[in-house]
Amino acid sequence: MNTFYFIAFLSIFFSILVITAKNPVHSILYLILTFFTFTIHYILLNAQFLAIVNFIVYMGAILVLFLYTLMLINLNKESEPAKSNLVKIAGVIGGCCFLVTIIASIKALGASPAVVLKDPSLGLVKNLGKVLFNEYLLPFEISSVLLLSAMVGAVLLATKEPKTT
Repeated sequence: MNTFYFIAFLSIFFSILVITAKNPVHSILYLILTFFTFTIHYILLNAQFLAIVNFIVYMGAILVLFLYTLMLINLNKESEPAKSNLVKIAGVIGGCCFLVTIIASIKALGASPAVVLKDPSLGLVKNLGKVLFNEYLLPFEISSVLLLSAMVGAVLLATKEPKTT
């Protein structure tokens, strides 16, 4: 249980660093660490499939896309438009709503008992595979053929036809 609270603290700490970092690249690196702590949470909650998907999809693909996009845009302080007072007021109201939510969740923390799973193998990849390939085999195969045809279509649309003279 102490490990869970330590990882939860790290998640909150790194997410605060994402918001407060002055350098956007550092912010994205802190976001990678935040997603990594989420992956550890999934492992602690016995949800290995979600941990793997979070690790591969979010940490691998989406954050690489963020870094690539960040390198393409120009982040000069001179070109940044000034923020209006309405945006600042909306930010303060949103922060206050978040603070009220955090205080209410801390108050309710002692009132709720711990959740105990009746089936400890609930989030295992083995069980997901059994259900996927037994009960949902036809929809799974149809979706794989659909994705394959979409990939072939994207390749055909991206290739240029040779000029005929």
